[in-house]
Amino acid sequence: MTNLKWWQKAVFYQIYPRSFADGNGDGIGDFPGIIERLDYLADLGIDALWLSPHFPSPQFDVGYDISDYEDVDPIYGTLDDFKRFLDGAHQRGIRVILDLVLNHTSHLHQWFIESRSSRDHPRRDWYIWREGNALRGGPPNNWVSPFGGSAWEYDSITDQYYYHFFLREQPDLNWRNPEVKNAMWDAVRFWLELGVDGYRLDAIGTIFENPELPDQRSNVTEGEMRQLFKRGFPDRPDKKLIELWESIYKEQVERDGVHELMQELRRVVDEYPDRVLVGENHDIKYYGDGTNELHLAFNFPLMRTDRLTPDWILANQTERLASLPPGAWPCNTLNNHDSSRVYNRYGNSQHDDAIARTSLALMLTLRGTPFLYNGEEIGMSDYYLDQIELFRDPPAVWYYEARLADGISPAEALEIAGSYSRDCCRTPMQWSQAANAGFSPEGVQTWLPVNPNYAQGVNVADQQTDPDSMLNFYKRLLQVRKQSPALFEGDYQPLAETSNAYFAFLRRSPEQTCLVILNLSDQPHTLGFDFESQELRPLFSSHASHAETISTKVIEIAPYEIFIGELIS
Repeated sequence: MTNLKWWQKAVFYQIYPRSFADGNGDGIGDFPGIIERLDYLADLGIDALWLSPHFPSPQFDVGYDISDYEDVDPIYGTLDDFKRFLDGAHQRGIRVILDLVLNHTSHLHQWFIESRSSRDHPRRDWYIWREGNALRGGPPNNWVSPFGGSAWEYDSITDQYYYHFFLREQPDLNWRNPEVKNAMWDAVRFWLELGVDGYRLDAIGTIFENPELPDQRSNVTEGEMRQLFKRGFPDRPDKKLIELWESIYKEQVERDGVHELMQELRRVVDEYPDRVLVGENHDIKYYGDGTNELHLAFNFPLMRTDRLTPDWILANQTERLASLPPGAWPCNTLNNHDSSRVYNRYGNSQHDDAIARTSLALMLTLRGTPFLYNGEEIGMSDYYLDQIELFRDPPAVWYYEARLADGISPAEALEIAGSYSRDCCRTPMQWSQAANAGFSPEGVQTWLPVNPNYAQGVNVADQQTDPDSMLNFYKRLLQVRKQSPALFEGDYQPLAETSNAYFAFLRRSPEQTCLVILNLSDQPHTLGFDFESQELRPLFSSHASHAETISTKVIEIAPYEIFIGELIS
């Protein structure tokens, strides 16, 4: 077997801490709750966890506004609780990576409090401060934030503006200041010393901006932006919207210096054996030469469709795998805390359950490291909030208020904001049919409402005892991947490249060759393949049992069937 790193073989599972398990009954997930569910995670069969931010934060952006990089927010527990969680995960063979927010801090971080206190403070240059535009009588330029409004905030204390790509409560760090780098690398080392296994790097493309601060020249007004982006952030399939987004933020993202910074971070992390860096960015450039920047970069282009079709997947894999530098490793996902759940994103209202299962099979059989999102294993779906008071996602609240200012009705503004909001995919994990889906005790108001479909079987307890449930499907397929070297280390060879109904490919390792067939249609197919080996041993089927061995010349595939077979040499 090839000597792969642990992160090349692993299946990652993202935990959104506020929504995973409430251990103290206050309506918010926490480390005591996660600790209680570690056996569940081990039984599920995942190998590693990505933990969304758990650091102290005033929670303006649900934890992505960090006020201390070296501690735990009291709502989640204590640093000792984190250590117990980390030890418990490691004892079960589960690795843990943390979410590292490099672009900005909270406006309540001590660094920023000191920076804004005086123009002469030693930490003034830790953030990006500028004079206003004297001619226009406002911010230094016309840059905008994707979270709403200007990317500049006036501060009366020192009569200057500070820059924030995201919320005004999230001032951008000045990474051109060596003191900032040293302080952040100390924070990186703090958690690595505790034993964490690496980091997922948040919003790395926004770390640097054009220091000349030229105006952006897209000529799109903020009102027009609201109309254009009313479906959410640009991770949807509309190419024109993506291009427009890139033109608006040309001066604010993917600027010079970011790759040198990632190389420096890689050197820091490489001080600790066997750690991993995963970038929230799809650009292949973040792999560097394959050895000197990030270990993994998400294949986000695979997500950017409303329907997973054979031609879409084939084109994505052909381009993605061919563009990787030598030695680089692919990384695939279909959703996370910022995007709709699989049921809603790719479903067709008739075969949502089957499509969700083929989506998982795609993640677990493609070449590369898969990332899954908590709750997908029981088929959780988006839950659209019907009261603005329940919203917790800042850009969605801004969008609602801005649309009201545009003159549309509150009902219409709420509907649009609901579809725009990321709250819909962040609702509490559904553990049972008990009150609050077993996430919190009866009578406790959870931080976001629980999706009521927990009472219709979309919960862990009901599915544990149902052999045909989504949960047990996940367990079986994860086990097949773990036991099949070809599925986690093998190369990839597409087959039947003109089919518009099913996606078929080979995964080949020195020990094993597997045929994978994903029927992405509601029609059956009789397939035949001309291999040197003419017999298959079925390893997995989502439908009726196949014989112990079958001919590669005649393979009966049911609608939406997932079939994995091992070629018999």
